[in-house]
Parts: sequence; structure tokens; C-alpha cells
Amino acid sequence: MAMISPEAHARKRAALVEALRASSQTGSLALDKPTSNLFRQRVQEPRQKLDVRDFNHVIRVDEQARTAEVEGMTTYEELVRETLPFGLMPCVVPQLKSITIGGALAGIGIESSSFKYGFVHETVLAIDILLPDGRVVSATKDNEHQDLFFGFANSYGTLGYALTVTIALIPVKKYVRLRHERYSDPETYFQALGRICRDGRVDFVDGTMFSGRELYITTGEWVDEAEWVRDYTYRHIYYRSIQQKTVDYLTAHDYLWRWDTDWFWCSKHFFVQHPLVRWLWGRKRLCSTFYWQVRNRFNRSPIAQRIAGALTGRQELVIQDVEIPLEQAPAFAAFFNREIGITPVWICPVAAYDPSASYALYPMTPGMLYVNFGFWDAVKTDHEEGYFNKRVEATVRELHGKKSLYSDAYYSRDDFWELYNEPAYRALKARYDPTSKLKDLYEKCVLRK
Repeated sequence: MAMISPEAHARKRAALVEALRASSQTGSLALDKPTSNLFRQRVQEPRQKLDVRDFNHVIRVDEQARTAEVEGMTTYEELVRETLPFGLMPCVVPQLKSITIGGALAGIGIESSSFKYGFVHETVLAIDILLPDGRVVSATKDNEHQDLFFGFANSYGTLGYALTVTIALIPVKKYVRLRHERYSDPETYFQALGRICRDGRVDFVDGTMFSGRELYITTGEWVDEAEWVRDYTYRHIYYRSIQQKTVDYLTAHDYLWRWDTDWFWCSKHFFVQHPLVRWLWGRKRLCSTFYWQVRNRFNRSPIAQRIAGALTGRQELVIQDVEIPLEQAPAFAAFFNREIGITPVWICPVAAYDPSASYALYPMTPGMLYVNFGFWDAVKTDHEEGYFNKRVEATVRELHGKKSLYSDAYYSRDDFWELYNEPAYRALKARYDPTSKLKDLYEKCVLRK
């Protein structure tokens, strides 16, 4: 997809604003968009749809300033395609090609550079936000809309929609050298993870927990030359290489998308980790975008769901990302392996990029290293609905952690607002959506409608 000129973007923006203002009295709003990385199942209700599907272009890449201006519905795949020829990439590139810039900003975006640069929203420089009343405001960390700038992360489209985002870029080299180090003791593992992050000698850090006795730290370093280059976009599966190799090399492009080919390890649900099925699907279909299409078709088919239920029995989806303070990470790992049992689990350290900045709806303790645990699977159950997810939520709270809201949540209203800063959110809502044209955060992220 080609870049768009600022003039063409301005025309699109004006048309969108005009359409919104012309229909401003017709009820609550929702976005009409082609992609989503949310795992929340909701009852569909009639709502006014705002068509933002065409806001999916890069506007400019400034090589000297190391910034990019990009429309909100642009995927990271498209953005990286434009920045890599300049030898640049976003400071944090979320794991999947299908994730959009606006989605990672309004939600919580993380990857293996987050131990240095924090979450996606911490490397954003400016946001042009379409408000529910049709106004467009430009929010930066030091202008009259700084409250919205620092309150937009974790708002999930309940305050407005990002039309354009200006983000910081960092230089890249041609290759990334990976080192996979195995540990058998969680205490030692998380101590080593903290030490590596504090040393800051590598460019990327993440990990994989295959069991309570098989854990890996993967570090990555930019290099100009590679002894060999591995391809995990077709026949070979990246996450299996972690158990098989000590050192590996990927191109910069393939490193950024190393998890996308197999949706981490969730491609097993489509049987494409079998060599024959993988060959039949072909390289182009081995990607998160296509898996989303298949999953969405499945969710729209009651017959397919009944057949799957008959084959697997009653299950509960446990699809979550949580951040746990490093000191409490062994306790969470022990709980998770004992009571949930999903494997593998993604491990990703993250710390605040600017300790002096506070993002109202997802604040991080300055100077504290957190460990993101990412787990995405189903657990057989004979408990009430949400039993395992509620256990996760309770344990995260006990350990003073945080939970992302892209998937199902089961909090009571009081507990939710205690965790997600109701006073700050209400102040933002009163200023930027006083007539509640958009749902509030609890309605959007917890209720089933």
C-alpha cells in the first residue's frame, strides 16, 4: 500500500468529520473497520457506524527527525514496510502484523524492546483525535490537551478515535542475532531476566515458559553480518527453534514478525503446524491476518461452534496479557502452572520509558520492572463461566499487577474502577465526551453488550 500525501489525508479527514457531524444526533457510535485484535465476544446491537477503513496509510517518514506520521488504522506491517528502507523502525513493534497503530495506542502494545522503551504509547509524540462531537484535537504531552494525551492509552475507543499518530523511530541494522538460554528454576530465571534488563547490553529481551521447569530467555542484538539466516515464514516454526537452538540469526524484517507466522503458537488450532497442512495452506496464509479471518468465520457459524464443542467438550477461553512486578513473577508463574496449566506462555519484560510521565489509565510504578505473561488458549472446565479468568484477575490483583483489557474481563464495577482510575477517567469523559456518545470503559471492556 502506497503512502498518502498530507493533502489527501486532510480531504479524508474533512469528509469524515462532516459525516460525523451530519449524523451526530442518531445514537451511540462504533467504528466500521476491517481489523480487530480484540478477543471480547459481545452481543451485536444497532449502532451508528463511523467508516474509518480508509485511514490506513503512512503519511510521512522523517529520516532526520526519526519520526513517522501515520493514520490510525494503519497496520504495523504497513508502517514497518515504509520505515525499514530508511533503516528505521518504531521503538516498539507489537508482535502481529494485523495490529494497528491506533489499536496499540488505545489499548496496550508491547514487545521485546519494551524493557527499554516501555509500551507503544510511551513513544508516541502527538495524536490527532476525533472526538464524538466531530471536533478534532491535537494532543501532545505539553499542550492544552495533555490530559487526553496521557489518558488515551487503555481508553479503548471510549474517548475518541486516533486519526493520525506521530511516533518515534529508532535505527536498525540488517540482522538480529538471537541467543536462547534455558533455565529450570523460576526463581533463578526471573532473577536473570531482571539482571539482563538492568544491564541493558542487548537490544531485545523476551522469553518463553514451556513448563515450570523449562523456561527460556531470548536476547537479541543488532548485527551487520550473519553467519546464517533462518526463515520462519513457511516450513520452519519459530517457537520450536527456541528449544532447539542456542544461537540464531534473522533479518530485521523477519525478527519483527517472528511470532506472526504461527500467531505465536496458536496456529496449532488450525492444524497448520503439521507439515502437510502447512504446505497445503501455503506461505501467504500463514499469518495472523488470515487466522483472524478464519476465526471470525467460525464465530459467525453456530453449526461450526456446536461441532467444535462436541469434539472438545466444555472449555473456557483464557486469553490474557498481564503485567506482574518482577519480584512477584515467580509467584504468578507458580500459580499459573498449578491452576491454569496453559503452555507455552510468552514472557516479556517492560518498564516505564520515562519515569516522570504518568499515563492515567495504565500507570507504571517508576523504576519498576514488570513481567508480561501472555497466554492464549482454552482450558477444559466443569466450573461456572469465567472461573479461570476470575482466578487470574484475583491473583494479578493480589500480586499488585495489571491486566490488559483486550479480552474478556469479569470485574465488578467497583473493583474495575478501583483498578483503572475512575476519577481520572470521569474527568476525561466529562471534557471530551460529555453526552456519552461513546460507551464508558467498563461498559466497553467488561459488559457483554
